[in-house]
Amino acid sequence: MSWVKRNLYFLIGSTVALVLLGLAGFYFYSNWKLNNDNLDKLNAAYGELDQLAKAEPNPGNKEVDNIQIARQQEAQIREILQQEQRYFLPIPPIPNPTNNVVTKDEFASALRRTMDDLEHLAGTASVLLPPKYSFSFEAERSLTIFARGSLEPLSARLGEVRAICNVLYQAKINSLDNLRRERISGDDMRGPQSDYLEYGSVTNSTVVLTPYEVTFHCFSTDLASVLAGFAGDSHGFVVKAINVEPGVLPTGTDSGSGGAPGYPGMMMAPPPPPTSKGGLPVMLDEKQLKVTLAIDLIKLLPKR
Repeated sequence: MSWVKRNLYFLIGSTVALVLLGLAGFYFYSNWKLNNDNLDKLNAAYGELDQLAKAEPNPGNKEVDNIQIARQQEAQIREILQQEQRYFLPIPPIPNPTNNVVTKDEFASALRRTMDDLEHLAGTASVLLPPKYSFSFEAERSLTIFARGSLEPLSARLGEVRAICNVLYQAKINSLDNLRRERISGDDMRGPQSDYLEYGSVTNSTVVLTPYEVTFHCFSTDLASVLAGFAGDSHGFVVKAINVEPGVLPTGTDSGSGGAPGYPGMMMAPPPPPTSKGGLPVMLDEKQLKVTLAIDLIKLLPKR
């Protein structure tokens, strides 16, 4: 006890020094850990920067700012799309109610009416159709109750199918053999395979590409009219691929009997044989072609 009294100031000073040393050690450890954390973040940032610099395309550098260039190019594209909107007018759905809500009764009635109209227009244009053809809507034609959520997309496709048929009819093709679209409804899963494509629409930041495929018989001048019709249409149809082969009558159909290509029982007047005057040889004896077109319909997305 007497030692403590004699060395009281030394003891107090030693205790304070020990406490300060402990605080200094804690402060040093905290800053050391913070520095390590910051170093890890810095290394991660450098690693990400290195990956971006090596990427193709990369963000650029002080001289070339690829990000800003990309933004400028996107703005230019959107300006071009704005100017060219007159070539990508939306196709009105069928039916097209003012409140944009399609009921099952409205669609069922519109579908039957549109099928009848397309058959009548085909007859007026002398375009042959398969018997009782449904223009890719075989699965829905006899329904009164439709899969949930399918009425609006079905209405849109029905309007688009009618627009495609209008182009084909105006070109005076000989026969429409088949039209295929994407599956957009649970009811489509029960439809005939020949009505559907194995792929669907593709969407990016500006447009939706909706695919169709049509197969028909025609002559070369009619094919030129079809291509010109899609090119001049204001709804954004693009012919993506074309396959042309000789129009061959199916087995069992006599080409001299007036049978329509592919549809036994439908009759048409047989064309007269080519003749020549004064013994001159026939220079042109054109045959029908079987044509398959892969078509994309470009639909602009609303502005964001």
